[in-house]
Amino acid sequence: MTDARTDNLLATIDPRSVAVLGASENPDKVGGRPIHYMLKFGYQGAIYPINPSRDLVQGLRSYKSLDDLPEVPELAVIVVSGDAALQAMKDCARIGVKAAIVIASGFGEVDEAGAAMQRQMRDIARAAGMRMVGPNSQGFANFASGAISSFSTMFIEYPPEDGPVAIISQSGALSAAVYGLLRRRGIGVRYMNATGNEADVNVPDVARLIVRDPDLKLVLLYLEHVADPGALAEAAAIARERGLPIVAIKSGRTASGQQMAASHTGSLANEDRVVDAFFRRHGIWRVNDPHAMARGAPMYLRDWHPEGNHLIAISNSGASCVLVADAADGAGLALAQPSEATRAAVRKVLPAFATSTNPIDLTGAVLSNNALLGNVLEALAGNPETDLVYIEIPVAGQGYDIDGFARVSADFAAKTGKPLAIGAWQDSVADPFRAVGLPVYDHADDALGALSQLAGHAALQRVAMPAWAPGAAVLLPTDAPGFLNEAQSLAVLQAAGLPVVAHRVCHTRDEAIAAFEAIGAPVVVKACSRDVPHKSEHGLVALKLASADAVAAAFDAQSATLARLGAVNEGVIVAAMRGGQRELMLGAHVDPVFGPVVVVGDGGKYVEALKDSAVLVPPFTEAEVEAALRALRIGPILDGVRGDPPVDLNAFARAAVALGRMIEANAERIASVDVNPVIAGAAGEGAVVVDGLVEVRAR
Repeated sequence: MTDARTDNLLATIDPRSVAVLGASENPDKVGGRPIHYMLKFGYQGAIYPINPSRDLVQGLRSYKSLDDLPEVPELAVIVVSGDAALQAMKDCARIGVKAAIVIASGFGEVDEAGAAMQRQMRDIARAAGMRMVGPNSQGFANFASGAISSFSTMFIEYPPEDGPVAIISQSGALSAAVYGLLRRRGIGVRYMNATGNEADVNVPDVARLIVRDPDLKLVLLYLEHVADPGALAEAAAIARERGLPIVAIKSGRTASGQQMAASHTGSLANEDRVVDAFFRRHGIWRVNDPHAMARGAPMYLRDWHPEGNHLIAISNSGASCVLVADAADGAGLALAQPSEATRAAVRKVLPAFATSTNPIDLTGAVLSNNALLGNVLEALAGNPETDLVYIEIPVAGQGYDIDGFARVSADFAAKTGKPLAIGAWQDSVADPFRAVGLPVYDHADDALGALSQLAGHAALQRVAMPAWAPGAAVLLPTDAPGFLNEAQSLAVLQAAGLPVVAHRVCHTRDEAIAAFEAIGAPVVVKACSRDVPHKSEHGLVALKLASADAVAAAFDAQSATLARLGAVNEGVIVAAMRGGQRELMLGAHVDPVFGPVVVVGDGGKYVEALKDSAVLVPPFTEAEVEAALRALRIGPILDGVRGDPPVDLNAFARAAVALGRMIEANAERIASVDVNPVIAGAAGEGAVVVDGLVEVRAR
């Protein structure tokens, strides 16, 4: 990370000097805002307004052009548009500006002519080694140094305060919304950077740079596409090593959202399940909207690292206890089962008519005994089954020692290190808890959602990145692009270490009969033709054949069908008929953005209709394969139900890892693999591939 392009990128967030091309005297104009903000919020570097029509801009000397400046600025903020923006880029490149932020719009997000000009600006920058943010960028802001090249109105609505959070976003408006939601919660923000159309600099670029800031405790990303997965993976690895969480919104989950993203910033859509898998692989937590980002932020800033998701809830309302139990289940949290010693300690301090079950109802006795909450928390402090704590006070007023409640709650959190959220909608109740630094939410859904996110993200970050030794290249029978026939496909899979059913390729009736006699009844006979990858719909699969005559008849019938279809006849496959506990499937393909991915799930002829599958990004472990299967709709039956034995997931998982290693090592030659079904036996009986299809890409 010491190359010139990285050094020049640093000038976008920490420049020693800034030129504003299109500078305005009016601080409410786009060309005036950056100057106004830098003057107001303490930027110590040189500010050079460029405006040929004025001698002074906001009290600063104005210059007619970049050539008139007393030095080469490290950063140029380009507010002028169209041909003027293009000329500005040429001038910046000519004099050696390190970086330019193009705020002007009307480029790739509009039409092809704009996209062509955008590409020209990018090429100018890259030829000079200069970094370009945008175009169509709202700008960057560093509130630690006051280097603010943004025109966002949000800094007026919610004045900045340096803090431990970074916001990096393609969208300026989205970044401003997250900023405003955080500032409304009293959370300081260090960086708010909007990359716009990303002709050159993209969100992963900036993330890779910013995660090195030792003062950050949380990084928030908004992406409409993932322009550079490698850079994002590198940023995530640096962050994971530091214990720095990354939370991301990736928009375009649906077809409609993907279409809108394309019209917004000219982005290409990423297949959404692959995005999910990529984020999981790299420890990035995905949320759906800015409110979810802001909701979870207070949890991360306390350096809490829960070991699990078991919750203790406390309230002074029995009805709230019931509702909280429902909400916990909806948030994916498990109600903790306190030890008998803990329950006895809780019973000892509660009134006789109260219950020590979880959630714990303090009852109205908390009004006459303001020490009750503290006593219950003290009883819970040593309970090892507790990972998370939620206290809800649905209503309180005169006579309640809210300040005392807040103090004992904060003491409990500090003493135990257990994440604690407060539910209180009355300002008179919420404010004392906020004053002692505890996260406060208006209602249980938000509080428990934030606790669940913290626990889930902590678990995700604990998953170590597995290491795969380099895989071997497989020998492909042809250089021609397209599908291999099934026999060739099975040979490739077997060479890669997948367990393939016993079979023979037969080109005559006699060979088919000989294969039947060698393999033993019953057998399957399938036509072999690269022209017919899906055979069953053409009657080209014959099952449970138990005699030589039946095999001979199947050979003749399938040969005739191939002739009628005009398909190349490459013989038939005679294979052992295998039964098992469950038909599963494996698939793999090379995603154009993220590279090799593997799909695991329920198999058989309804695989496309039911779509019960999960995506994994290499490298992954056998345990991760099994966990992915158990999270599917079929998950509950894989361990055996109603007397059925459990499925041999270990054997299937080994096959999935073998496929992942194959597609990773051969991504330049293999485009996709479809393995369906994989017959998995009962535990200990293994798994076997009975059908496979490999697609070869052009050399």
